[in-house]
Amino acid sequence: MKKVYIATIGIVVILVIAGIFVAINSGPQQKKNITLSESGSTLLYPVFNVWAKNYTDPQYNVTITTQATGSGTGISSAIKGTVIIGASDTYMSNSLMSANPGMLNIPILISSQYVAYNLPGLNNIHLNLSGPVIAGIYNNSIQYWDDQKIQSLNPGISLPHERIIPVYRSDGSGDTAMFTSFLSKSCSWWNNTVGYGTNVNWPSNPASHGATGNAGIISFMESNPYTISYIAMTYTNQIAGKLGYAALINRNGVAVLPTTQTVMNAAAQYLNQIPPDGRISITWAPGNDSYPIATFEYLIIKQVQPDKDTAQALKDFILWIVNPNGGSSSKYLNQFYLIPLPSSVVNSVTVPLVNKITYAS
Repeated sequence: MKKVYIATIGIVVILVIAGIFVAINSGPQQKKNITLSESGSTLLYPVFNVWAKNYTDPQYNVTITTQATGSGTGISSAIKGTVIIGASDTYMSNSLMSANPGMLNIPILISSQYVAYNLPGLNNIHLNLSGPVIAGIYNNSIQYWDDQKIQSLNPGISLPHERIIPVYRSDGSGDTAMFTSFLSKSCSWWNNTVGYGTNVNWPSNPASHGATGNAGIISFMESNPYTISYIAMTYTNQIAGKLGYAALINRNGVAVLPTTQTVMNAAAQYLNQIPPDGRISITWAPGNDSYPIATFEYLIIKQVQPDKDTAQALKDFILWIVNPNGGSSSKYLNQFYLIPLPSSVVNSVTVPLVNKITYAS
């Protein structure tokens, strides 16, 4: 009996020592490394850079890479699967959705753009401009800054007899989609002739000039007086003191300046109309205090991700973005004049779309 008893004790001691050895050597479990690649919107590029530096995931060691390639490239890259996230200032068109039914358009923020100009001596004044007048500038029917159609909107302001140089995005751009959506809704000629989208066939105008990205637009305009173009509000600090921007005539016939409040006023008109797939245009909103150019910002995502961990890390990141204590906090958004989604939209649209993200079995 003593031999059996001693042998049993020996086995127990060996097992305990082995357990301690395993526990010591295993240590804390390492987080799995996940890279979430993002490409697209130059409007969202500044805030994505800040998010990438500050985001941490409770489950994974996440690295976020970001590129300012334009919304059009962001959408196409997400469809091709060359990036995980396509950032866009617009949603995918019906034709693109029909051709690529496995894509999600997930709204995350609200944003807008300026119609900016470089008018020496007048950049501190907010000119009044309308959709039909801006369309006339781009289609070459309004060629000079002192044209009567511009002057009539700005009585008492001495405008120069200088050739207007309209500047447009030469890359596929959500900013272009936003701008041309406004023109299409406010000007029948534009709607019937040019239309809207991330790329359009711009009207023939010998004075016009194409540039790549918001940064390219700003650089060209700063170096060339008498230019006019559209620039994302996220670049407010870059144009301050260098370019002027307009008050736009809205759907109610009121000249309204772009501010986070007037953009939110516009978005508020549509909050109860957002479809389950998240795709909706919010330009040309009714209301005296609504700025006529506004948009939801989107993440274009493949519903089926390559593996379980990538899918979960992606879901974690998107939910952090729309969290008012996370990526949608004022410390991230205010510096870029971006507006968080109302909680009603997050809960009824964004979260259900995020929950659709799955992975290949």
